[in-house]
Amino acid sequence: MQHFLSNKIFSSKAWIVLLSLPFLFSCASYNNKLSRYYGFLKHNNYSDAQNALNNNRFLKQNRNELLRLMELGKLNHLQGFYDSSNIYLNQADAFIESQRKSMGDFIKSGLVSPMAKNYLGEDFERFMIHYYKALNYLYLNQPDGARVEARRITLSNNTLEDQFKPTSNKYKEDAFSLIVQGLVYESNGESNNAFISYRNAVDLFLNAENRIYYGVALPPTLLQDMYRSAYRSGFTDQIQRYEKKTGIEFRNTETNEAGELVLFIEKGMAPIKADQRFTLTNIGNGSFFFNGPFGGMNIPFDYGFAGWNTSRSISDFSIISVAIPVYTPQNIHFESTKIMLNGQSYKSQLVHNISVLAPEILRERMIKEVSAALVRAVIKKATQAVASAAAKTVAENSKSDSKDKKNHGENVAAAAGLLVGLLNTATEKADTRNWQSLPGIIQYIRIPLQKGVNEITLQSFSNEKKITVNSNGGLQLRNWCLLR
Repeated sequence: MQHFLSNKIFSSKAWIVLLSLPFLFSCASYNNKLSRYYGFLKHNNYSDAQNALNNNRFLKQNRNELLRLMELGKLNHLQGFYDSSNIYLNQADAFIESQRKSMGDFIKSGLVSPMAKNYLGEDFERFMIHYYKALNYLYLNQPDGARVEARRITLSNNTLEDQFKPTSNKYKEDAFSLIVQGLVYESNGESNNAFISYRNAVDLFLNAENRIYYGVALPPTLLQDMYRSAYRSGFTDQIQRYEKKTGIEFRNTETNEAGELVLFIEKGMAPIKADQRFTLTNIGNGSFFFNGPFGGMNIPFDYGFAGWNTSRSISDFSIISVAIPVYTPQNIHFESTKIMLNGQSYKSQLVHNISVLAPEILRERMIKEVSAALVRAVIKKATQAVASAAAKTVAENSKSDSKDKKNHGENVAAAAGLLVGLLNTATEKADTRNWQSLPGIIQYIRIPLQKGVNEITLQSFSNEKKITVNSNGGLQLRNWCLLR
């Protein structure tokens, strides 16, 4: 290696090798790596999607195990294999619980790339595991299993809330999961628990700016569900309180005796997470200015934390290029879904908007993302300096002729620095992984059923479907997935 560095580094062949190094590292985003799978999925070609998923080398890597399990869980759910779906989603749950950020993950993400560490999922993705598991249990006529998932939604919300101060306006509770929780409790005849869940969800909407919670306005169905569960539980004072807060009165209509159906309509797919380069400018006083997708901000930075010896020059840090993840929403048909039953027409309401939620959560933690990228940049710069110095020492010691020592050492140091610099550039990537088969948006509607068999027609844009629901006098939950 020493001989190569000293005698061949500036040859044309050596330059070709070095300049080709970045291309030895895959620069494809997560979306590109799974493009065949998502293509089959969008066209409901589940057999080929299964094969593409099973044969995907990227997902077979241990660090991507959670993504593999979540995708298998969703794919089996789409096919109606609810037992199998829950097996994979339970394994995903267990993986999240068992994995913690280790020092090894910190080193890999700090020295190399955040793509090198174990993927543990976004917070909203973990809530969606509970959603699909609850639906699976209800499809399997296992209400106790669905109730367990409802309780676990509370635990997940508590865990999320513990990450922030009480006054923080960041994403620390999930309104959609609370609505699902309330519906599961209501379907189990637990009006008191249902009221608490519905009320907590309503409060999130009312406390949000302009009463828009991550792209979703307060659904009228949710408010009436809260009123109804409060009425059943004898909480008439709560009804009066929220009528004053919202200006919307309680429509005192009890549940249909033949039962009701709550239908979730899942549309499109979650936004694509991509890698984008941004430049940070050193403005002094230990800060960098970052002008990113959400505007400009000052990022405080501690060189010592990144392992940079302050005795060395920091002039190289006037401008730094870093890779930051950004979300690109996919095309979604936002119009209400039309539902026809026994000559009566119903329209769905927006209840969850992952296309807005995902980018907003990323915006909320942008300082953290940029700071982590800065740490990577400084650590890599430090390794480059150490490699140059070490190579120079070795090269000078190998020369007996003092006349050639200096030039030889400087040439080898420059070559080593170039090599490490190219490696650092090639490995500087943002984490573009996400559970992309999740819906871009979810709408829902509550439909009163008639006794016996109910033939329901669903129409959304160019998609149409007929479903059959047998009334059982209670509340039933179903979903319809439209991936494109």
